[in-house]
Amino acid sequence: MKDATLIYNPRAGQLNGLAKVEPAADVWRAAGWRVTLQPTLGPGHATELARAAAEAGAGVVLAARGERTFGQVAEGLAGSPPALAPLPMGTANALARELRLPRLQLFDPNAPVEAATALLGGQVQAVDLNYVQTRGWAGHVLLWAGIGADGYLVQHLEPRPTWSKRLGPVGYSIQALTVLHRLPAMNAVVKVDNQTVEGDWLLIVISNCRLYAGGWVQLSGDAVFDDGYFEVWLFRAGEFSTRLMPTRVGLMARYFTGVTLNLQEWDPGVLNLVGKRVVVETRPRMPCQRDGETAGHTPLTCEIRPRSLRLLVPQATPRALFGQRGTPLAELHP
Repeated sequence: MKDATLIYNPRAGQLNGLAKVEPAADVWRAAGWRVTLQPTLGPGHATELARAAAEAGAGVVLAARGERTFGQVAEGLAGSPPALAPLPMGTANALARELRLPRLQLFDPNAPVEAATALLGGQVQAVDLNYVQTRGWAGHVLLWAGIGADGYLVQHLEPRPTWSKRLGPVGYSIQALTVLHRLPAMNAVVKVDNQTVEGDWLLIVISNCRLYAGGWVQLSGDAVFDDGYFEVWLFRAGEFSTRLMPTRVGLMARYFTGVTLNLQEWDPGVLNLVGKRVVVETRPRMPCQRDGETAGHTPLTCEIRPRSLRLLVPQATPRALFGQRGTPLAELHP
């Protein structure tokens, strides 16, 4: 018997996720897998459940929700044999958009079953993880770590109320507008391998992937998941930028409009660096986020952990996201 564990948050998402879990599990059961359902009971519980599943010999751990649950399960599976299979059922679905997985939506209630079917016919890729250390948190990160605007928003908006989750990105935007104007100024020294830059920044993102902000914007058009490097994106809040757009909210709108139009390389307020180790020190101390969850405060250190997670992706996933060839799930678990 092929063993899988399905970890889900019964209180998450825009729709009633619990009602969608069992049909998705049945897809795998019909293909000969023994699927154990494991609901999370609180923050960080998904990591504990993933570790327990790995120790029990599960071949695959399906994670049903969004980036935060995927990140917690990745932390629990780092360096172990089971593959993480992301089953999108949350509000933010950046990874699902990257991998071309069906996403749970009001007009597509069968998406979890479609995603489960697509994953069953997919392949396992070894991908990089980001090992993050801050004042107050340490662990592996699947997609991004951030300091500045996103860390501030996560600190002040999470956990989000039900009405905001049901409205998806619109609800998040409404909440963000109520607090973003209070974002404090941040001076930071950023070291990326042997490069050092200092300045006033609105946002610093250390990314393993291409998409950001729930998958609505593309930071990079050519980043890959398994090349052993981070992409570090820095968005200025210095004299030059503030002369052009005097308010923080307006400046963030300018940056995200530019990123949406793929114009970030032409914006003098945006700096992109590539490396394997990142150290960020700020004045004042700033909140950090990882995969949409709080992650302590600066200083922050990130170190790449090459190919330390096995990720199950569907056949529809663009091959350009990976430098190395994957192995079909059917070959690993015939």
